[in-house]
Amino acid sequence: MKKTYSHLNTEERVTLMLMRRQGDSLRVIAQVLERSPSSLSRELRRNAEDGHYDVSVAVARARTLRHRPRRQRCLLLGTELFQVVTRMLAKGWSPQQIAARLKANWPDNPEWHVSHETIYLTIYAFPRGELKRQLIGYLRQGQGKRRPRSRNASRGERYPAEQNIRQRPEEVEGRQVPGHWESDLIMGAGNRSAVATMVERTSRFVILAKLEVPSADAALEAMTRELSRMAPSLLKTMTHDQGSEMAKHAELSARTGMKIYFADPHSPWQRGSNENTNGLLRQYLPKGTDLSLVTQERLDEIADLLNTRPRQTLGWKFPIEVLTEHLQLLATNNLNTVN
Repeated sequence: MKKTYSHLNTEERVTLMLMRRQGDSLRVIAQVLERSPSSLSRELRRNAEDGHYDVSVAVARARTLRHRPRRQRCLLLGTELFQVVTRMLAKGWSPQQIAARLKANWPDNPEWHVSHETIYLTIYAFPRGELKRQLIGYLRQGQGKRRPRSRNASRGERYPAEQNIRQRPEEVEGRQVPGHWESDLIMGAGNRSAVATMVERTSRFVILAKLEVPSADAALEAMTRELSRMAPSLLKTMTHDQGSEMAKHAELSARTGMKIYFADPHSPWQRGSNENTNGLLRQYLPKGTDLSLVTQERLDEIADLLNTRPRQTLGWKFPIEVLTEHLQLLATNNLNTVN
């Protein structure tokens, strides 16, 4: 059974004082009191004066420390900081993201620096009521069990070997050059509706595309439509899974100029950025949602929320910030080359 620590009481302190004056060692005293010798040693260091331990002094000091007011909580209802944190929660940010962004936005104001644990504790410390339900509702729901990283030998490669993920350019793995994407479909209720998700590997920038029906033709049209909104320099490669929705990959490549690659069957970790994004999307599009009722405008709003959310893997920057930095650097390099 786990032991719990308790401070010495007055009787124990009296015994400690008397036995020390008799010359008994801390180990002997610890056996009598059934205490750890280290606990008695700390007691003597705290309360002995000039090498002499007086129980009256020790008890008085302990009573003073016990009644010393604790530090006031910094995240209190009604404060401006609480309102800012609440607005960030309402945008779908996690307490960890909020804590990091507060430090970034107010680096010279430590009163606005709170840990993610403080945010969680503040939420759950509220008494039952509408406010507590609302705050808890802002928190992300737990994800389902991770799919096993196993291969199904009964399923072979659906697409050409020259388009296997291992044939991608080396720069894709480094995530230093923007323009390399991962893609997938998330399915709606009864697999009768779908949304294409596309994630840029360097910045984690997200594009969502509504499919009229979950088919290869619909995927081709939807992905072409949304990708055409991006700068051509950002359309280098796309890595998808082995799903039949990419049967029109050659035409997609011709329309966008992107080279299409395919992950191994049943290997979602090879498209980790996309899989993680799909998990985040379930906060807005829970499993079982009829995605045919979700408009492209709403998908654009969700993508904007994800693209303006601080990400730990990006040093708590927004995906849109990282993508913009890369584009500005690319434009500067091109200008220097011309000059």
